[in-house]
Amino acid sequence: EKRFFEETRWEHALPGELILEAGSGSGRFTEQAVSTGAMVISFDYSYAVEANYASNGHHPNLLIVQADIYRMPFRPESFPKVFCFGVLQHTPDPERSLRSLVQVVSPGGNLVVDVYKRRARFKHMLVTKYWVRPLTRKMDPARLYRLTPRHVRLMWPLAKWIHRLPYGRIINWQLLIADYRGTYDLREETLKEWAVLDTFDMLSPRYDFPQTIETVTRWCKDAGLGAIEVAFGYNGIEGRGIKPTA
Repeated sequence: EKRFFEETRWEHALPGELILEAGSGSGRFTEQAVSTGAMVISFDYSYAVEANYASNGHHPNLLIVQADIYRMPFRPESFPKVFCFGVLQHTPDPERSLRSLVQVVSPGGNLVVDVYKRRARFKHMLVTKYWVRPLTRKMDPARLYRLTPRHVRLMWPLAKWIHRLPYGRIINWQLLIADYRGTYDLREETLKEWAVLDTFDMLSPRYDFPQTIETVTRWCKDAGLGAIEVAFGYNGIEGRGIKPTA
């Protein structure tokens, strides 16, 4: 909850508003958007929408759609609030993806995105997921989605012990266990659930294009946004902007 509201800077109560979530995944941020009371349209390209529906489909102010970010089935300039978290770097052309999102923001509306921060090449090569991903991205996504919970369940007792060590959280991520202990105040089952979802997200992307602050700033300017703010944040780099009214 803290990340969603700090990153969007939106009010906790938004009844009567309309929000678009681009790239919902299994719905971690969908739940927070729905909690505002706004009508939320949430889409994802993958069948992760099924997991989102299982978790959040009971909310009357939520519509879940499977769609392509480049061919969204929405009218231009129809959403006063749009957010896209953890997605742009995993699309074939992140800048084009941002431009596509800007098209559906209504005049005066607000767009909030984030993208992974680009690492120095030697640091990139030290991250386990980049060595494993060439294998896992070739797997059938449904099979990978089934195997990931087994991996997390198998490693979970060890990960809990490793977390107590110096740099234990970093070690767990290198062991392909998304470890949020100490980062968020969550129940054990929620921590495990997030570990499954984010471990799958680590291993499954076909594309991964981290960016710099300068690049994201240029994208926002070239897309015609105003009141642009780009800074380091929860997921690497956060970008905010408002679509001009004229």
